[in-house]
Amino acid sequence: MDQTSNGGILYHEVQEANLCAVHCVNTVLQGPFFSEFDLAAVASDLDGKERQVMLEGAAAGTFSAGDFFSEESHNVSLGGDFSIQVLQKALEVWNLQVIPLNCRDAEPAQIDPELENAFICHLHDHWFCIRKVNGEWYNFDSLLAAPQHLSKFYLSAFLDSLRGSGWSIFIVTGNFPQECPLSSSEASNGFGQWLSPEDAERLLKTTGG
Repeated sequence: MDQTSNGGILYHEVQEANLCAVHCVNTVLQGPFFSEFDLAAVASDLDGKERQVMLEGAAAGTFSAGDFFSEESHNVSLGGDFSIQVLQKALEVWNLQVIPLNCRDAEPAQIDPELENAFICHLHDHWFCIRKVNGEWYNFDSLLAAPQHLSKFYLSAFLDSLRGSGWSIFIVTGNFPQECPLSSSEASNGFGQWLSPEDAERLLKTTGG
């Protein structure tokens, strides 16, 4: 079932520094719900919990925690790239679940991806979202100037192409926020924009992508 946001208006974030994970989460939610500081806080919390588990294991003599503590954060890189666990925890705040497309629970989506509402794609240090809005699919890659419309036929082919190129793909399931108030003082984080499908198409044609 399609879950619309803001009457079909598209929320898109253009790449800023290495914040593609932030852009990805916000375009899944279709609004500026998270900042880089919010995701950094989630990463820090996850790091703390992982360290606690390692300490408990070391105390029990199961393994040494030395190697773990000698490394940087496991959930955010020095370049600002966040782990899938950070994205999962952020979306859990909105009661959304993130599961790998290649797992058994995702078999229906493997057969007919049109049944879903959102996909998260990851390769190396880049994240982006493919999202259904008002019954239509869009590629919300922050490297694009605007969301790129995907036909229902091309959606499946695009996902297959990504998987063939080594991308990790995840399904986002649950009850998505129905609306993000456009008039809210938080309706812009500096790199987000609201576009009609027509404006998005024109912008892509003008910029060439």
